[in-house]
Parts: sequence; C-alpha cells; structure tokens
Amino acid sequence: MSGHAAARCRGEVAAPERGGDLCLVSAHLADRLRRHVAARRLFPEPGLAVLAVSGGADSLALLDLLAGLAPELGLSLVVAHADHGIQPGSADVARRVTGLAQRRYGLEAVIGPLALGAGTSETRARTARYRFLRGVQSARGARYLVTAHHADDQIETVLLRVVRGSAPAGLAGIAARGVRGLVRPLLPFRHEELREYALVAGLEPFEDPANRDVRHLRSWVRAALVPAIAERLGTGGPEALLEVARHARAEVRAWDAALDVLPGLDLKVVAGRFDVARGALSGYDKCLAARILRSVAARAGMPLGPRAASRLAGFARDASSGRRISLPGDVVAEAAFDRLVVARPGESPSPHPLAGGEGAHEFGRYRLSWRAEPAPARLERAAWTTWLAPDAFEVRAAREGDRLVPLGGVGRRKVSRLLMEARVPRGERAAYPVVAARGAVAWVPGVCRGAGAVPGPGTDAVRVDVAVR
Repeated sequence: MSGHAAARCRGEVAAPERGGDLCLVSAHLADRLRRHVAARRLFPEPGLAVLAVSGGADSLALLDLLAGLAPELGLSLVVAHADHGIQPGSADVARRVTGLAQRRYGLEAVIGPLALGAGTSETRARTARYRFLRGVQSARGARYLVTAHHADDQIETVLLRVVRGSAPAGLAGIAARGVRGLVRPLLPFRHEELREYALVAGLEPFEDPANRDVRHLRSWVRAALVPAIAERLGTGGPEALLEVARHARAEVRAWDAALDVLPGLDLKVVAGRFDVARGALSGYDKCLAARILRSVAARAGMPLGPRAASRLAGFARDASSGRRISLPGDVVAEAAFDRLVVARPGESPSPHPLAGGEGAHEFGRYRLSWRAEPAPARLERAAWTTWLAPDAFEVRAAREGDRLVPLGGVGRRKVSRLLMEARVPRGERAAYPVVAARGAVAWVPGVCRGAGAVPGPGTDAVRVDVAVR
C-alpha cells in the first residue's frame, strides 16, 4: 500500500476524522496506482520528478500518492505550481501549495507567477503553464514531469476532439507517457474517487471557478455535455467514450509498430527530428504516405494534423533537393537529396572550447568528448574520431569563407561545399560541428579531416570523439 492517506488509515500517522469506508477507498486506490505504475512501467528509471500541483483535488491526490510511492520507485520529488494570475486570490493558492509541500511532505515548491490577467484563453494559459513546468524540469535536470490528468479529463478530451473534427488518431486522447519524460499516472482513475482520496488525506482542495465557466469550451463539455450523456445513457455513456480512446490508442500503437517493418523507409528518429527515404515514401498511395508521416511525426514528438501530413507527403514526392517548407508548430521540412528531413530548427549553438585536457560538450544534436591520448600512426579522413596536436581548439558552426586542405589531398576546399557533398541537409548546416583553432578549420566530423594540426605518431595529442544524439 502506498500514499500518505493510506498510511493514516493503517494508523501509522494521525488520521483525520473520516469514516472507515473512506479509508478502504484510500487504501484500494493507492494499491491500484502501484499496480498500474508497475504494469505500464511509467517510471522505468529512478530520478527527479517535477509534480505539477494546481491545488485542485486531483493534483493534491497525486502529490499525496506519489509522496508515499516515491521511495520504492527511487524518485525524488519537487512541486511546481503555476500561478496563472487569472483569478483573484491566485497568489493565496500558491502560498497554500507551497506551505503544504514544505510542511507536510518536506518537499521544495517552485512557484511560477505567470501574471496572465483576467480573460486569458484556455490555450494561452496552457501554453504558459507548460512553458513554466518544462522550464522547472530543465533547470533541475529532472527526468520526469508528472501531471494529474485523470479519466474524466480523458472523456472530455475525446468529446472535444470529436466536436473539433479530429482525425481518428486524435480520439486516442491523452497518453499515459509523453515526450521528455511527461507522465500521467492517474488516467485510470475518476475525478470523484480522487476527490474522496483527498478527503481521507485531510487535504483542502482549491475549486477553480474557471472549471465551471461555460464560456470555455472544455468547461462547457464538462458542465453540460458529459452530464447530458450520462443522464441519457447512464454510466455506460462516459465509459463508452473511454473505450473509444482505448480503441484509438490501439490503432496508434499498430501504426507505430508498422514503421519498423515497412520496406525501404529507412526511418531515423530523435526527439524533435526525423528523416525518411523519399523514394520509398513516394511509392505509397498519398493517403497512406500521409498516415505514415503522421505516425513518424508522433514518434518524434512533433504531431502533424491530417492536412499538414498530406501536404508533406506531396512535398516529399515532388520537391527538388534543397527546397524547404514550413509546417505548423515551428516545424520545417526539407527535401535533402533522397531524404525527407523534418525538424524544429534551433539556433546555431555557441562556440565552446575543447579545454581542460578532458571533457564533454553537447553541440546541438551532437555530443563531443575529448581526452589526452597519444596519436595513432594513421588518421581516417571521414571518421567521427580524430586526434589533434595540442592547441586552443574550439567547436563551432561553419562560417562564411571557412576552408580546409583535406588530409592527403591538395587544394583548399570550402567547408560549405564539403557539407553539401556529404549530404548534410541545408537546414542543419548551421548547427553542424566544426573544430577549429585560431580561425583555421582542422576537422569537420564525419565529413573531412584537415591536413592541419596533425600530431606525429605516438606524440602527445587530444583525442576527440563525436556522436549523434
């Protein structure tokens, strides 16, 4: 059994004045959560988890449950509360959450004063909230970001997507796990049982008036549409909507599994980026190609709507190499020779010295590591590892006018030309690592080793390894 409320029911800590039947509910819910977390491997590795706690019943139940379960999962916890600044008294709620986290659970609480103001839309509030939560996760180096979404949220999401004309995959609703360690462990639980759990724990939830404001579409679905369905169809109505989500998730999983067996696709995916073979993709019917691209994009954490995917499928088939198009979500697609590359382009990384005799550095989606090691008898020209004569080297992006003399070659070659010949997509060349000293390029990893800064066999040197993340 896990959870502070369950511990109170066992008499391990002082219990509030509640009935024994609620204690049974609490113990049962805590055990269900443990089994669910284990079965779905929601926290497969130990680490720091940021808990998003709004102060509502669901998030307070999440806080109490995970505070009890954290030791056996190897989790350490930090509470994060977004003070939207939309409702009067929101700062008081933030102080209550902070006090609860610190005094009752001994946890640090991070408050984000968003100051959005009255009348802020649901979409803007959600965007600002997740920007804050992801910021906390990044600043603390947390493995997980945990939210309190539950089964009633799932029902509302399915209905919202129906009325908005979602594609079938959208009916899968909210996933238990998302990109960058996002975890939603309470999806099997209904709001009412989480509220009861909070009562057993002696917690005082904040009731957000916006949840009853039917001017917001989700609030209207919650306050009017779901009760109307339940009144007409009984409990079977909401349960049927959960079943729709389960069927849709099975379809999504099937499409994702198909990606690994489709011939010739040669799929390469990392978070925020993917590329596929254009020839294989273009051999499929356009509707099928679009559906494949939607599954690939979902795997990369860049969901594409049906229209964007259809446009992308046509672009992959018809575009000449080097052409680029913009897609929703700050995503850019490029026809790069025989590949279709889709990514969220970032800024060019800043230069970084290869100093200290030994070290490591992340440069965009590349990881460089270096250490002192005697030079070998021979260096490879297009390898991802090289040895450099000791000097003040740095890793940076290619610059206009950069040239090098290839190892074993003659004449100075433009680095931009070398990147093009190596089929590095044009949109990624500004974030491709180049190793230089005193302005002179010595090495373009995986592309060309320069003839400069070559150490003699067996002499003191710096070994540099580059890996694609």
